[in-house]
Amino acid sequence: MDLLQKSLKTFMQSTWMIWERFFSFISRFRSSHISRFGICTVMIKKHRGERIVCEDSTVIQDGDLVGELHLDNETILKLIRAEGPDRAALKIARLGRKSMQQISRAYESQSEFSEVNALVGITLLHRGLTHGLGFEHQAMKPDLFQKLTTSYLRMLLSVMHPEGKSRIDRRTELLVPMKLIHTRSSLRKRFSMGDRRQPHEEGNAVLVSAAVEG
Repeated sequence: MDLLQKSLKTFMQSTWMIWERFFSFISRFRSSHISRFGICTVMIKKHRGERIVCEDSTVIQDGDLVGELHLDNETILKLIRAEGPDRAALKIARLGRKSMQQISRAYESQSEFSEVNALVGITLLHRGLTHGLGFEHQAMKPDLFQKLTTSYLRMLLSVMHPEGKSRIDRRTELLVPMKLIHTRSSLRKRFSMGDRRQPHEEGNAVLVSAAVEG
């Protein structure tokens, strides 16, 4: 039975990775620019919807350019399989921080990012990203998009996480998607060359990494 469950899990993960490759291909047509930074990808696109007022008073209006953050779940899955969840979590945390430093430099130096107001993403497991990487988080508006996003990300987590659906069942009430935001200013302050701080919650990295989607 264990072998059957393991085989089914592997099949589900492989199938999901095919879907992610297809999604990545389609996303190219709704972004003005895509850049890869280590295990992170940033898609530059126009913000659509209500304005967002950030903690540092930056205002993101409908039509403003933002960088939509995605993690490379295929690479993350390979690390989990090769290293195990605990060792993979530490490695993912370090790789994620390096990616954020690269993204911060891109916001300051690359012309494609000159008019991009913020870096944004959506995740179920926001604690490690807010405390470890300095993102601010804001609740999503309770509408159809929020419900669809919740279902999608919970399914992703059940496929990616070693404990699968049991992880979801134990934490269902806590697995609510949040917007993650880094403004241009907060990126610079958090990931300047002089910033030598390390993530405080590296142990959460494998959970966080499996749940970030734009």
